[in-house]
Amino acid sequence: MTARARKKREAIPQGVVGRLPIYFRYLTELAQMGVDKVSSAQLGEALDFTAAQIRSDLSYFGSFGQQGYGYNVAELLQQVRQILGMSRKYSLVLVGAGNVGKAIGSYGWFRAEGFVIDAIFDIDPHLIGNIHGGCAIRHVDELPQYLANRPADIGVIATPKEAAQNICDLLVAGGVKGIWNFSPAHLDVPDDVIVENIHLTDSLLRLSFRLNERSQRSGD
Repeated sequence: MTARARKKREAIPQGVVGRLPIYFRYLTELAQMGVDKVSSAQLGEALDFTAAQIRSDLSYFGSFGQQGYGYNVAELLQQVRQILGMSRKYSLVLVGAGNVGKAIGSYGWFRAEGFVIDAIFDIDPHLIGNIHGGCAIRHVDELPQYLANRPADIGVIATPKEAAQNICDLLVAGGVKGIWNFSPAHLDVPDDVIVENIHLTDSLLRLSFRLNERSQRSGD
């Protein structure tokens, strides 16, 4: 078995998975600017990665680019879209229509790229019936029946911590296999359900750490 074949049989490292959206965003920018080709060295310089790291990341998914030419931007962008599973549409339900939920429901990129929020749920009587992002906000009590009639691929949880696990359980019981969790709660799910946690404070604290670290180095 070749080294490439062995590599392709391995589980994809999370570091590689984490860099794929970065490649997608930058290649999208290049395509919009009309750039035809780009080298791994140019990608690395723009994204603060090494050229070897980019080539290694992409090699998990196949052979891309040509030696001496680099990558065709449009073709590589299409390949990355497919790797990220963006060649199909996803049905989403959003639970929680507070500030975070409203921001998610208003973000037009999701629908444009095939991540369609079909329904929004909340418990606030002042919000029930309001239209947001093209959806009438429903009471969360309607969630089980809704999922029984209209299965969803992804459940978005933008509720307070105290409600998150209960909402997660309702989504899982309704057949949802992907949870996008914006609450600070750690969710318990079956092995066949995937959770992606988005903790906004974590990013801020990482920034705080780096600023503090730089300040301490400059003070030495």
